Amino acid sequence: MFKLPENKPQVPRDTPRNYFIYGETMSGKSYLANEFPNPIVLNTDGNASANSVPAIQLINEKDKSGNITKSVIDQLSEILLALQTQEHTYETVVVDVIDDVIDMIKIAVCGQFGVKSLSEISYGKGYDYFNQALTELVIDLKALPMNVIYISRQISEYDDKGNATKDKPSLKDKYVNLINGNSDLMIHTEKIGNNYNREVDRKRKTYYADQVDDKAILKILQTIRGAVEPAKMKIPRKQEPKKQTTTNNDLF
Repeated sequence: MFKLPENKPQVPRDTPRNYFIYGETMSGKSYLANEFPNPIVLNTDGNASANSVPAIQLINEKDKSGNITKSVIDQLSEILLALQTQEHTYETVVVDVIDDVIDMIKIAVCGQFGVKSLSEISYGKGYDYFNQALTELVIDLKALPMNVIYISRQISEYDDKGNATKDKPSLKDKYVNLINGNSDLMIHTEKIGNNYNREVDRKRKTYYADQVDDKAILKILQTIRGAVEPAKMKIPRKQEPKKQTTTNNDLF
């Protein structure tokens, strides 16, 4: 029998689970990602075995003739299926770096059609296939009962005098919009001298310390400027009206 919840004030439980981290090389992006609980890294730099945490090397496998025998699209599908269906103790999946994954998906689609660029595939089928593969990856990652972290490189915009005016992810805006649109926090990492800075660039909503119910995540968020706000004032309990009492003096 269906039971209604008790009618009383509640403290919301709200922990961000999806993150987009960008910054320059050696600015602490991967270090931050590896702080999250029990991570597994989907690596693109060829150094999966050099990671201090478990990692899988993403690659378009080729034969001696240079033809793709197993695409990164198929590899990612296998990994996501394993994370969904196999028993494991991983709590965080890290895509390091998403820029390379996007390029590898493009190469895989071109290899399937035997062309060098998506524009060579007639009727826009190449772009459709690529967009579908990328969107499916982002949606499937978000559906996992895990923390998901995308890592991206950084580029800088310059004014007419050659002065850097803005740091931004190296991804094209349309890919940033897709990934960040499915993320809770966009975080910028920066190294200044010997100091490593972490700061929120964009966020889906405001997160409060007393509402983040995963204490391991809260501890990490408190190292990132702008990620979490101090605890909200607790909702006061509804007070019962005071009972009136009479004394002998009240009778006269």
